[in-house]
Amino acid sequence: MRPDRDDIAAPDLPDDLAWVGEAPQSMPALTAAGPALVHFLDFSQLNSVRTLPYLSEWARRYAEHGLRTIGVQSPRFPFGADPEAVASGLERLRVDFPVAIDAEHDLWRAYGCSGWPSLFLWRQGGALAWFHFGEGEYEATEEAIQAELREQDALLQLPAPMVPLRPTDAPGARVMPPTEEHFPGGSWERPWTAGEDGDQLEVPYEAAGAFATIEGSGQVAVELDGAPAPPVAVDGAALYPLAEHDRHESHQLTLHPSLGLKIWSVSFAAGVP
Repeated sequence: MRPDRDDIAAPDLPDDLAWVGEAPQSMPALTAAGPALVHFLDFSQLNSVRTLPYLSEWARRYAEHGLRTIGVQSPRFPFGADPEAVASGLERLRVDFPVAIDAEHDLWRAYGCSGWPSLFLWRQGGALAWFHFGEGEYEATEEAIQAELREQDALLQLPAPMVPLRPTDAPGARVMPPTEEHFPGGSWERPWTAGEDGDQLEVPYEAAGAFATIEGSGQVAVELDGAPAPPVAVDGAALYPLAEHDRHESHQLTLHPSLGLKIWSVSFAAGVP
């Protein structure tokens, strides 16, 4: 949405941030030649992962016209502050714009973020032009990017906004609320560890898909409504799909993870009725 005033200035980037990719010198340098997108994410969090194909495509489409795009990895779970885990997770998701590792959430607090993902579009010169929290508003966000680019060149020829990647992403789409995120270890601060906390997890849900944030290496055998489903190979901390559906559906998941695998969260994607 548009900010309620036009003089909100971009917080600068802390000097001690670690980066995956080439670090910009500062926010003034980033916005000196054109608008800049700053996208707060966690590479293992469902809503963040679902937004990243849009961010990557906008970065590709508009870099030549002056848009700069950076990500900020603000960890949700402890492994999300580890540079090697972050680099591996971003590579898995084919993210090739620079991403800062905001390990202590300093930049997160400076921006006033309250959840993942959070997106901010800064005008040339560093004033806030647009922001959005959570998934959605993809067409409106791309139109805001184009409006800022046309401030520099009113005759600029730009493509039509991206076609929605999922039915739930279309403007005005009717979406069913999914089951709330499940933390099998009891809270977001503690994982469920296979072998220590049990041998299997049973998770009922209503959604268009189920995903797990898993740390470790091994395999998760999956049953959907009592029938075997394709197993999930785990090769590092990441978000792994367990089951995906065309629409909002009700199911029962049973997971049989390899010993030692840590399951931090089971989350669910919204779907159309």
